[in-house]
Order: sequence, then structure tokens, then C-alpha cells
Amino acid sequence: MLPVEHHRLDHVVQMVSILEGVVLRSFGPDGGQVLFIRDTGQVMLTRHGTRILTALRLEHPLAKMVVECVWKHSGATGDGSKTFVLLLASLLRGIQGLACKTPPGPGAYSSQAAGEVASARVLAHRLLAFGLDELPGVIAVGVAPYSTSLSLRLGETDVPGPAPADTSLWGREDTHAPVDRRMDSLLPLLVAFFHTRLGHTHSDTVSRLACELLSHWLSHDDFISSLRFLDAHFSVLHTAVSGFPIGCSRVIEGQVIHRDLSTPPPQADRQPTRGMVVKDSLHPSLLREGEVLQLGEGVASATQYRAWTERALEGVFARLEALGVTLLLSAVKQSEAAVALARRAGVCLVECVGEEDLGLFCQLSGAEPVSDCRTIGPEHVVALTLCRPLVLGAHRYVQVGFPGWHGRGERRPHSLVVCGPGEGQTEQCVGALHDALRVLLATWTGTGEAASHTHAASRGRAAHAPALSTERVACPPGSVTPVGGAFEFLLHRALLQGGPSRSDAGATAVRKLLADSVLSVPRQLHGRRPRRFLLAQSRLLESTQAGGRPLSPAGDGRSAGAGGDVHRGPGWESVSGKHRLLLAVLQCAGSLLRVDALLRVHGVLHTKDRRRSDTSRGDAEEEDD
Repeated sequence: MLPVEHHRLDHVVQMVSILEGVVLRSFGPDGGQVLFIRDTGQVMLTRHGTRILTALRLEHPLAKMVVECVWKHSGATGDGSKTFVLLLASLLRGIQGLACKTPPGPGAYSSQAAGEVASARVLAHRLLAFGLDELPGVIAVGVAPYSTSLSLRLGETDVPGPAPADTSLWGREDTHAPVDRRMDSLLPLLVAFFHTRLGHTHSDTVSRLACELLSHWLSHDDFISSLRFLDAHFSVLHTAVSGFPIGCSRVIEGQVIHRDLSTPPPQADRQPTRGMVVKDSLHPSLLREGEVLQLGEGVASATQYRAWTERALEGVFARLEALGVTLLLSAVKQSEAAVALARRAGVCLVECVGEEDLGLFCQLSGAEPVSDCRTIGPEHVVALTLCRPLVLGAHRYVQVGFPGWHGRGERRPHSLVVCGPGEGQTEQCVGALHDALRVLLATWTGTGEAASHTHAASRGRAAHAPALSTERVACPPGSVTPVGGAFEFLLHRALLQGGPSRSDAGATAVRKLLADSVLSVPRQLHGRRPRRFLLAQSRLLESTQAGGRPLSPAGDGRSAGAGGDVHRGPGWESVSGKHRLLLAVLQCAGSLLRVDALLRVHGVLHTKDRRRSDTSRGDAEEEDD
């Protein structure tokens, strides 16, 4: 008979508390970095909570479930992995305390432990129901009046700021482009995020780099769709370069094709540049797939066939010359004859270009890939503003520029070159920049979609519960509060003051339980100085007594007011991101407490599904790095 491990509430709390102890080492702006040494001897130094948790060798299935929940939330919002674990641990401790005080009646369960688990399961279900149904209203009443809505001046003319000093990687002629002042409202949000992820040393530099990239891509008309495009194609829009300081990172015009030229680079006087994408060999095919060519006896037949292919290949390049093509991006390796003809014709040939690079090139330029060389026409040719070799570190690439973004107006696409002293530091910087895009998306897309998914996934409610409408979103898109506990202080007060909720003892207990759990986050932020925690809470609440004035991130004691010592240094954090974090924690707590027993099996279940899950997680970890 298989060994069965009955579910105990204290075991769950203990397991999550252990994970909490791990992430607390790097929590907050003053948190340190965690050093991991792999079996291969490779060293990983990181402050990223998701990266830390996924690097642990966990055996307990519930611990793996928690890490899976953290990984999914971080992948969707880009932030909050360590706060997730802290909130979950505090919430489970509160549930345990209530469950032990109010167990079910005698004889209802076989043991006291089973009764506590059942009571905890009921509390978790009520907490999730409260989070889905009433929490948006609580945030709208108690937090939204004191939040600030970021406004982007994307419709205005670019107002550049001062350019920074030059670095040795780019020479004296290539420096950072001036900062677009239209991105000023994003800086406090990005600086606060990069401060916790990369530390104060590089937060300003990387924030400025992110704003520079966004200024070239975003517009007022399609702000959200542009952000989603950057998020989806970030793996191709950035190039990592190790061995240089982070300050050498740059935003450059156009796209970097991550392959080297197979023929000499274009001459400077050959303008304009026209490009084409081919997905197959340039040699015309005499036969279709599955057909067989039977040659006659003797050498003459083979020689005639070879001569025919050479004439056909010359015809292809004659057609390219007539169309003015000077750049060929090929998905496959071309024959030596094709390379020789390309060199003779002055055509720049790039072979074995990756599928992602080609896909992005076609989207940005509007090019239609050539699948059959006999059908080459003007619709396959696109105009480019530049084509030149690019040397980054020890690698040679090709840089191409576009006159505009196809279908999106005259905005010229730009790419990101991310530098770092070592491979690990470069990966951390790349992962932080990618997550910053997800933070912006979470800030402006609200919680309607996430709450609707959570509502449908909650057990026992999916069959007849309607999706949460976007009209019940707690705050308007772009709402932020000062970092350092402002959101938690405001929500704690709103939960204890009551609101649009049923006036029964159970609802009051749920509100108090959630309020106490939320307050654990600023308590940990100010853990080394408890008096500072009380002072920050009292000053913030005093500053909100005069009415709904938005709080300011400037640490000068005023709130747009009076932000005071609510935060450590300037910075914003997203209200919708915090709301989504609370929903994810409540759902995770309910999932953990719905487990009745653990069965230890000798073997692997669902091998194919497990392999697919491990592969997807590995890909996501590489992106987050």
C-alpha cells in the first residue's frame, strides 16, 4: 500500500515560513544578494526572488506548488515575487491562528488536526471570495483617492535632456541619445523597480536606458499594444554583451541581426539599401518534392543539368539586380555558387538567420519572405535606411535600419545593447529590463483580466460565477502610490474601517485577517528600525486626514502633499500590480489548503506533461535572467 501523508496545517505554515526566510535576505531596497554555486562550478549572484526560489532544490510538493504560483505571477506582472512569499506566509499564520481558536464541533472530524485544516479551508475560501467580490471596492474607496495617475506626454514633441559622458565601447562618436523628457513620469516607477532588483548603483543608469528605449517605441495612440509588442519580442530586440560596464549599454537605431555577413559589407555610396528575405536555397528547383530525376548515360546529361542550374541562378541574381536588392537575409545556408554570385553582384548576404530575427524583420519592414525564387517580385523588396556590420564584444552582427515601423507611422524602431562585467550580471540586467516592461503593462492594463481568470479558476465558483467586469477595477490605469508601504498602510486602514461589506462577524474576521497580513510587508521593510515603521504609518495617515490628496514620492515630508518618511527615497509602485499580487496570494493559499493528503509514489507520473512543463519553466527562467 502506498504511503499516505495526511495534510497538516502546521506543516504548510512551516514550509512557507522556510521559503520566507530565504527571500527575506534580499527583500527591500536594503536587501542583499544571494550567491548560488551550481554543480558545474558556475556562480550565480542575484536579488531576483523568482530566480532565487527556482534555483532551490525543493522536494516537498507543496513547496514546488508555491514556487510555481510565484513563477506564474512574476511572469505576468514582472515583480512581486518576494512580497508574494511574505504575504502568503503571514496570511497562512493568521489562518492557522483563527482555525485553532474556532475548530469545528466535536465528532465532526477524526482528529483536531483534520478539523483545523477544514476550518482553514473555509477561511481561505472566504478570503478568496472577499478578494474577488469586495476588495476592488475597498481599494477604490480607501486607496484610489490618495494614488497618483501617471500621465505620459506622448503626443508632445521630443524634449531631449543632456547627453551623458562617452565610454570606450562606442568611441567618441556614439553616445547615449538625449533623454526624452516625455518619459519623466515613468522614471520614479522604473527607478524604484530597478533599485530593488539591481541595487542603487545601477538603478538610475538602467532606468534611463529603459526610458530611452520606450521613447522610440511608444505613442499615445497605441501605448498598450506597443508595450505588448516590446514584451513579446524583447528576446530579439536586445543583444547581451559581457565584459563591459553596465554604463556602456546603449539604445541603437534599427534591428540587430544576430549573424555575421557572408559577403563584404556594403559600400558607403550604395544608397538606398533594399532588402529581401529568402527562406530557401536560391538555386531553382527542377523537381517538386517526391519526384525523381533520371539522367541519361554519360557525363553530358549531368553537365547539362548543372549548366541549367547555373544559368537559373544567374537569372535569379539578374532579377535581384533589376529590383535593386543589396541585402539578402537567408534562413538557410546558401551554396558556394550563390555566395560567389552575391559577392560579384555586391549583394550583402547573411546566412542562417534565426527564425525570430527574420520574423521581427518582416514585421517591422512589412517584407514578404520569398519561398520560391521563381516568384521574386517587387512585393518582396523593402527599403532600409542603413545596413552595416556591428561588432559587439567578441561577436560580429549586422545592423539594419527602417524608415518607419510598418503600419505604425514614422517611428523608427530601435534595439537595446545590454552590457555587463560578466555573463551573470548581464543576464540579470536583461531580465530586469524585460520585467520592467511587464511592470508597465501591469500598471496600465488594470486587474480586470487577472481577476476574471482567478474568479473562473476558483473551485466551487467556476460553473456559475460571472467574470469580474472591468467596471469594478479598483483604480484607473496608471495609478501609483509611493514605495515603502503607502499602499499597505492605506489598505490596512480601509479594511479595518469597514466599507461595502456584510456586517457579520465572519466578514469582520476576514477583513482583519487580510489587514494584518498586508501590514507585514512594510513591517519587514522597516524591520531593522521598528520606530521608523510606526512613524511612517502615523505620518502617512496624518497626511491623508485633510482629504483625498495624492501622495508624493519626494521624500521631503510633504504629500502632494505629504509623503514624509513613508518610503526610502523617491519612487512609485503600481496599485494594479499590488491588487493582482493580493489576488494571486489568496488563490495560492486556497490551492495549498485544498490538498487533503500526499501520496508518495515510486515512479514518474505523466512523463510527457512533466517534460513539457520543465521545458517551459527553463525557457522562462532564461528570459527572467
